[in-house]
Amino acid sequence: MKIIHFADLHLGVENYGRTDPATGLSTRLGDFLAVLDELVEYALENKVDLVLFCGDAYKTREPTQTQQREFARRINRLATAGLPVFLLIGNHDLPNAIGRATATEIFDTLAVKNVTVAGRPGPHKIETAGGAVQIAAVPWLRRSTLLTREDAKNLNLEQVNQKMQEALTQVIAAQAAALDPSLPAVLAAHVSVGAARAGSESMMAIGQEPVLLLSSVALPVFDYVALGHIHKQQVLSENPPTVYAGSLERVDFSEEKDEKGFYVVDIEPGTTGRKVSYEFHPVKARRFLTISIELEQADLDPTSQVLNALTAPKEAIRDAIVRLNIRLPSEIEGQLRYHEIREALKEAHFFTIAREIQREARLRIGTRTAEEITPLAALKAYLELQQVPPDRQKILLEYGERLISAL
Repeated sequence: MKIIHFADLHLGVENYGRTDPATGLSTRLGDFLAVLDELVEYALENKVDLVLFCGDAYKTREPTQTQQREFARRINRLATAGLPVFLLIGNHDLPNAIGRATATEIFDTLAVKNVTVAGRPGPHKIETAGGAVQIAAVPWLRRSTLLTREDAKNLNLEQVNQKMQEALTQVIAAQAAALDPSLPAVLAAHVSVGAARAGSESMMAIGQEPVLLLSSVALPVFDYVALGHIHKQQVLSENPPTVYAGSLERVDFSEEKDEKGFYVVDIEPGTTGRKVSYEFHPVKARRFLTISIELEQADLDPTSQVLNALTAPKEAIRDAIVRLNIRLPSEIEGQLRYHEIREALKEAHFFTIAREIQREARLRIGTRTAEEITPLAALKAYLELQQVPPDRQKILLEYGERLISAL
């Protein structure tokens, strides 16, 4: 049985893009659809038995009609070819009210053949060309669902997250106990696992979220554990294989060096001790490139220095999303000829130029320079200068101390 595992498509991320004059759509939408097309072509050409998507089809809970149409076109290509598709609901797919539908529910509503949407925890038995497979589904758990329970009233955020962790662990264990050992079994979950290295999803999340132990998901009854939510592709465990596929396309510069793609999982037949192998297949995701240049006050022609630094990576710049960071003294700031620098970057798909100006003057807080006092003391001095009321100062200093400690 051959399964494709991917996750975190996030259609609708359009940062660092421009409008395509031919379609009127963002070129970044084209990037995300292009890598999805690569996956679809691979699935059809290699006669995959199942495509398993582990959540976050869109960037927002209310995607545009165009985004929904383009996603549906790709899913329909797979389904009409007789290839089963399993769609798990992620946190970005959930509407802001319990009674509202998710964008992916339309496949269930229309009873689209060969497409299964898992919006609630529970087991699914999927018939494929390679035989039947059991999928234990764990979509994103709403915090609001837990808060309606009597035993969750008056809990703080940390206690609520603890309750959610317990609930998710119990849900996975209950589904694992009900599995038929004679059939292959896969856990599909859109969750955070504590052993994982975070990616750009940490910047896209709002508030804290429950984090599960690796031992809660990597149960021996599963032949493979397919995870979504973390954007950095990684293998957390070999037995059973517990894998984050990562996001299919780069979202921002925090993913600049991350390889993007999907996993192909092979489960050999057998009633016990099934052999499982998996391999990562990269896609042609849009390249992100950071170029950092530091200029000195002694540089007679700072623009030429920048242009020379852009010569070596010229091929890498072509069609990439480029971030040029220039660090320079304030004395030569006015000597930069930005039109020449922009011309040198014109073959990039998109570029930004950021300057970090070094100034001799020291920032003063009251009678002291910022270098002479601790960050917390600086915050206190600032609040006093702003004549913030004492009770408000106390609260802000408490939060400030937490942030400084965390950093």
